[in-house]
Amino acid sequence: MSHRPPSPRRVLISGASIAGPALAYWLDRYGFEVTVVEKAPAVRGGGYAIDVRGTAREVVDRMGLLPRLRAAHVDSQRITFVDATGETVGSLRPEQMTGGEAGLDVEVRRGDLADALYALLRDRVEFLFGDSIATLDDSGDAVHVVFDSGTRRTFDLVAGADGLHSNTRRLVFGPEEPFHRYLGYVFAGFTLPNEFGLAHEGVIWNKPGRSAVLYAHEPSERVHGFLTFTRGTPPFDAFRDPRAQRDLVAAHFPEQVWHVPRLVEAMREADDLFFDIVSQIHMPSWSHGRVVLAGDAAHATSFLSGQGSSVSLVGAYVLAGELATHASHSDAFAAYERRMRFFAERNQALATGGGTVVTPTTQEQIDARNALVRDPRTAAEAMAATGAEEARAAHSGLVLPDYATTV
Repeated sequence: MSHRPPSPRRVLISGASIAGPALAYWLDRYGFEVTVVEKAPAVRGGGYAIDVRGTAREVVDRMGLLPRLRAAHVDSQRITFVDATGETVGSLRPEQMTGGEAGLDVEVRRGDLADALYALLRDRVEFLFGDSIATLDDSGDAVHVVFDSGTRRTFDLVAGADGLHSNTRRLVFGPEEPFHRYLGYVFAGFTLPNEFGLAHEGVIWNKPGRSAVLYAHEPSERVHGFLTFTRGTPPFDAFRDPRAQRDLVAAHFPEQVWHVPRLVEAMREADDLFFDIVSQIHMPSWSHGRVVLAGDAAHATSFLSGQGSSVSLVGAYVLAGELATHASHSDAFAAYERRMRFFAERNQALATGGGTVVTPTTQEQIDARNALVRDPRTAAEAMAATGAEEARAAHSGLVLPDYATTV
């Protein structure tokens, strides 16, 4: 039988994006003393749109956030595909590709979700911005932390919610390489002036193994651009050299058609360029001693799955609930992993097929997708063809426990 643990327990959470604040909210609600450390000077605003779907929608509803998120809803209306010459092929509703549910799912800028989470916490939880964990010493009965600022603190538990390239994971579990699974894609994301008259929509250009994308959340002055291409090995050298990143991306998009030249030019000039590889994190265990991982640090799904933020929200809810209902942190961590692992892995699996819709690797895949887009006889047929029915099942593949009844 589960028992409520002694309260409060001191928990340090590294990361103030999505998983970290969500975990902080639930732990605070259950009576824990929570500190969140974030290397950025403040909560990061703006950013590209993310979807809150399925089980995650219930999590934000239980947090009372649905009204605020619905007010910030981006409401993308269509995704248009153009062929290699720039001619329009046709359009689909976004949910026909993703398995979302029109009228139920919430699509918001990542920063709007982060701001909403922070607004719930800023008067209740300690935030240490502009700092990071330098060292961790798990003595067995506590975790002794030294921050980059030189501050020394002791906590009962530490949760790493610091993303795909987690510093906490590196300090406790070692280098990222054994847990990193490269999915074969490289991408560059950036913003550029909205010279295209786009609003609430995306446009995708393809050649085999490459895609150029324009995405407008609303009728604004800026749009998001993405250039994605397949590559057999990760370009690790380019991560240390911004000019090499730009040169590598530009070399894969020499075409003088559609808006490809403008996207390449904007990528070279962007002061907000985000360059990375498409990858996931797969770990045999998400905890060690008094340290546990959450969100992308534990089980990054990659942006091809469209589920990173949603799985992070669900995982934060489950981890906090298990800690609140187990006297032993070891038992809580084990229960958290039992509940979450299948859900996380099922959503990770969505990334395998996602690239064939947005970035098909062969001309045959492009032709098959375009045939569907030209003649989507029914929404159900389109969804089946893009694997969206399977995606919808994955989005709702975990029934939330009601921890409130046992706390």
